[in-house]
Amino acid sequence: MKIQGKTVDVFKAENLSAPLVILNNYMKSNGEIYKKCKELGCPDFTLVEISGLNWDDDMSPWAIPPISENDTPCGGKADAYLELLLNEIIPAVKAELNAEPRSIMLAGYSLAGLFALYAVTKCDLFTAVASCSGSMWFPDFKEYITKFDTTKLPRAIYFSLGDREARTKNKTLQTVEDHTRAIEKHLAESGINTVFELNKGNHFQQGTLRTAKGIKWILEESK
Repeated sequence: MKIQGKTVDVFKAENLSAPLVILNNYMKSNGEIYKKCKELGCPDFTLVEISGLNWDDDMSPWAIPPISENDTPCGGKADAYLELLLNEIIPAVKAELNAEPRSIMLAGYSLAGLFALYAVTKCDLFTAVASCSGSMWFPDFKEYITKFDTTKLPRAIYFSLGDREARTKNKTLQTVEDHTRAIEKHLAESGINTVFELNKGNHFQQGTLRTAKGIKWILEESK
């Protein structure tokens, strides 16, 4: 489907009332992420993969300037994109399925991992979150999450990173592991079922596998 310029690919479960996982993705995976999930033995679920996003704008909770000389600014339009997701994309998916999934979860990699955690502070639709190599370096986000009322968050939240992601000359990106660990620790101490998984490699390695591992965890922990 095409909705407001976004491409929405639906990979259907055998049982259409199975959990629905929404995955915002930088580009189409052409089914590779769903295939990897199945290879890992994920429980039955429907994957909705959304691509064609205005990535730096749609996935950022507030506007920030470029974090490096050759980077682009983030426009901070996550609230507007979330409204589109809730009011148009998800209803269209349910109509396509002609079924009501028993739960809806949210997953994402990189800035989409940041968006996934931000989105559940703005609505109560999603029952679990997978933030895979999430951009927890984002300025002021750690403070935002740690001050948020954790009783309003989902009960299962997954975090991961590559073990080389913080090894960069960029001072902002260097904070990603410390911030991710701090957020995960805070949420765990608040009674949320969390995990932090450290993978081998930098930010750009094994994105499909890391995403599938996160989806598998939230599906299994939400049974």
